Formats: sequence, structure tokens, C-alpha cells
Amino acid sequence: MRLRDDLELISSWIKDSSRVLDLGCGDGHLLKLLKEDKNVSGYGIDNNIDQIKSSINNNISVLQLDLDDGLDEFKDNSFDYVVLAQSLQEVKKPEKLLNEMLRIGKEVIISFPNMGHWTSRFQLLFSGRMPMTRELPYSWHETPNIHLCTINDFLKFCDKNNFKVIDKSISSYSILDNIMVNFSNNFFGSVATFRIK
Repeated sequence: MRLRDDLELISSWIKDSSRVLDLGCGDGHLLKLLKEDKNVSGYGIDNNIDQIKSSINNNISVLQLDLDDGLDEFKDNSFDYVVLAQSLQEVKKPEKLLNEMLRIGKEVIISFPNMGHWTSRFQLLFSGRMPMTRELPYSWHETPNIHLCTINDFLKFCDKNNFKVIDKSISSYSILDNIMVNFSNNFFGSVATFRIK
């Protein structure tokens, strides 16, 4: 099974034999790949019982926790990497969660859908309705997303909270957008992935 592009990138950033905590791990495919290809050890966390069952079927150690309740169960520097892939927009207190992730991990890797992508802007401008995209496929009344942001919003958030961005990658599913992302990543990027210390 092929991973999403952001998960492929995250996998490439994680070193062999690392300890990884994957928050909002879904079906556990990222950790499964990391275990097989890089001898990684770690846990997944999810709150959806169906996703937890899928993770267990993928031989992933998974805990059922609500990320909004914090990560008090883990000691400082318990992991080399703490990953939050396309789940940031679903947490109630992102600042609190990022501080917890930085407490328990030496490095944090986050990906999120960019609400500033041109398709979202045009949908809102021309239809006057909340955008629905490939990364955010929910209608406004069915969405689990409560804190949508743009790349510029996230960079300002990191600056305000003294989160040090050590690497980033902005990508899109469109070939033309991937070329144009170098000119304006907030306008042409669909998904942003950041490494933070």
C-alpha cells in the first residue's frame, strides 16, 4: 500500500532505530513502514476504535488516548520523534499539544492541509461557501476540523511560541502547483510538513 506523500516525506526524515510516537496514527501504516524499513520502535495513539483495530492488525502497539487531554503518560525525552500527520487541525489546544510533543520528543514532525491553497480561496470567493478539498473533504457541519490554518498562520504561530523550524516541505497534488510552490508556497501548496525543535 502506497503512503500519502507527507507520510513518505516523514519516513525519509526519521533515522534508523529511532523511537517514534505517532499521534493520530490512523491505521498504523506509517509505523508499520518505519518498523519494517528502519527498525523503528514506538507507539501509535488514536481515539477512533476502528483505527485502533486497524493498527493492531498491522502489528502496531497503539494506545487509545484523546490528544486534547495531554500526554502526561510519557516522560520527558521519551522519543526521538513525535509525529502529528494531518491531525493538527482537529485538536482543541494546538499550542498545549505542541509543547507536550516537544517535551516528550527530541524532534517534532507535523503535517497539515493548507487552507490558504488557491482552490480553497477561490471556492470561498466564488461560491461563498466553506471550501472542500482533497485534504479537507468534509462539509462544514460534518467536519472534525476545528482549527484550520494556512502555512503563514503556522509560521507565525511557531515564531510566537519560539518553536524552531529546522526543515519544511510544501507540496501539492498538481504538477503545475508543485512548480509554482517555489514562488508562493502559501498560495500553491496543498500540504505543509515541518520539522520542529
